[in-house]
Amino acid sequence: MRKHHDLLVWQHSMELVEQIYALTNTFPRSEQFGLISQMRRAAVSVPSNIAEGAARESNSEFKHFLVIARGSLSELETQLMLADKLGFCSNTKPHMDRLEVIFALLGGLIRKLNNASSPHT
Repeated sequence: MRKHHDLLVWQHSMELVEQIYALTNTFPRSEQFGLISQMRRAAVSVPSNIAEGAARESNSEFKHFLVIARGSLSELETQLMLADKLGFCSNTKPHMDRLEVIFALLGGLIRKLNNASSPHT
């Protein structure tokens, strides 16, 4: 198993992808090329960027991809809020809770990488 498979943040983000796919299956067909596609791409981007970053040569590169993953997570959060406001889903709390966990895990890993590259550690 590669390094990223062991990361809790990657595992949680993979579960989030499954949740988002299941959730968007309930959206109106008219959103197939709109919000459904956007949400799925943003969700898939999170674990994909974590995996790509983990495969890179340096902590700096890894951190760069973690920041991109965090951006995709923010995008997904916005899209989830829109889906709720548009009435496409009614209970976003479990998804928002998982988003918060992933945000925290990403933040912690980014801080750890920052400290590892600091000359004072």
